[in-house]
Amino acid sequence: MKRSVLSVGILFGLLSGAAQANDFSVNIGAISVMPDDSSGSLNVVESVAGLDADSTGVGVNTNTQLGLTFDYALDNHWVIELVAATPFSHDITGTGALAGVKIGDTKHLPPTLLAQYHFDIGSDMFKPFVGVGANYTAFFDDQVSPAVKDLLVSTGVATTSDAVDLALENSWGVALQAGVNVSLSKDWGMHVMVSKMDIDTTGDVRLNGATIESVDVQIDPYVAMVGLRYSF
Repeated sequence: MKRSVLSVGILFGLLSGAAQANDFSVNIGAISVMPDDSSGSLNVVESVAGLDADSTGVGVNTNTQLGLTFDYALDNHWVIELVAATPFSHDITGTGALAGVKIGDTKHLPPTLLAQYHFDIGSDMFKPFVGVGANYTAFFDDQVSPAVKDLLVSTGVATTSDAVDLALENSWGVALQAGVNVSLSKDWGMHVMVSKMDIDTTGDVRLNGATIESVDVQIDPYVAMVGLRYSF
């Protein structure tokens, strides 16, 4: 709750400060995180379950949320953009020998700050741009699935009274972007963008607070947004 209140306060502060300069735009619409993921192996699970070494991994599903991006124009070409959204929710499932087995789920917020270059193509209607910046992904509400605990109990690693949980590390990474702003009127338009974000994390399965399985996961998603644009 404190995280949400702080985020809203920061965004409204940016909104009120930038709007006074008449160079501020806000974009709102659907934003999707589409992982292009890969991971290490679940070596402990492979060992206790009698699976071949390096035969397992984990994957993360696609999720769509409400996207909010805030643009501040420095001049006719350079724009600073902050990408925000309502929290994304992802299922974490096994791959390889564990295909289809749910490992757990998580939520995350991936605020991203980008410097955009807007091209002058001789059109007042279409303004294509590219961007580069930094992404910070904060994971929270990590939950391990009952299937994982059942496996640990059935193999004698845990008992039914043990606490089994999941924790994902937060991530810093580079973000690349391309898109176009389409003008519909003096103030209104459309905002379309696609980004590639470097999001790497380590997932730990913990038994009574002690890590018993750790796997590196490269989520590295494509992030796409289509939204309505309003310029102040």
